[in-house]
Amino acid sequence: MPILKPEADLFPGELFDLSTEEFPWWVAHLRSRQEKLASREALHRGIPFFLPKYEKVTRREGRRRTSFLPLFPGYLFFRGLHDARFEILKTHLCVRILDVTDQASLNADLLQVRQLQLAGLPLIAVPEVKAGDPVRITEGPFNGITGVVVKAKGKTRLIVSVRFIHRSVCVDLPREAVIPEPVRLSRRTAAASSAR
Repeated sequence: MPILKPEADLFPGELFDLSTEEFPWWVAHLRSRQEKLASREALHRGIPFFLPKYEKVTRREGRRRTSFLPLFPGYLFFRGLHDARFEILKTHLCVRILDVTDQASLNADLLQVRQLQLAGLPLIAVPEVKAGDPVRITEGPFNGITGVVVKAKGKTRLIVSVRFIHRSVCVDLPREAVIPEPVRLSRRTAAASSAR
């Protein structure tokens, strides 16, 4: 069976440079296994989108197969005003569209995922991380990226979360490349601390 070329995972190329006022983020929660079809529909309709994928290589009957699978199954990130939202709903691939109240936070999370993709290292989708120390990468292609470091199978891995959908990706990295990131207190915690 021929290996299909990877499809576009974002459109347009300057997706992260678009203004959030003119092109706010939306998250389409999709029907099962409809991510690629939804991204094709978005591309066909000229709707800016991001569908991060990872490469999976399997061997079957002596043949090597390469697949490009969504990092966050069930979700398509797209941008636009209410007309873009309506166009995605018209595809009937979408269960619902999630409103993004913190545009800057989602943009920053997705931009970090994109930077990890562009670095060319294999990414692994993992559930959202609740425990662990927040860190900032200080060197190499990930310089400036923040996340959580965990140990898994004897390796040090950086977890970068897309908090809005409670999903994360991880990448192997050397432990010496990270420094602790100051913990930011929530408003509620800060108010409680100052009341004492």
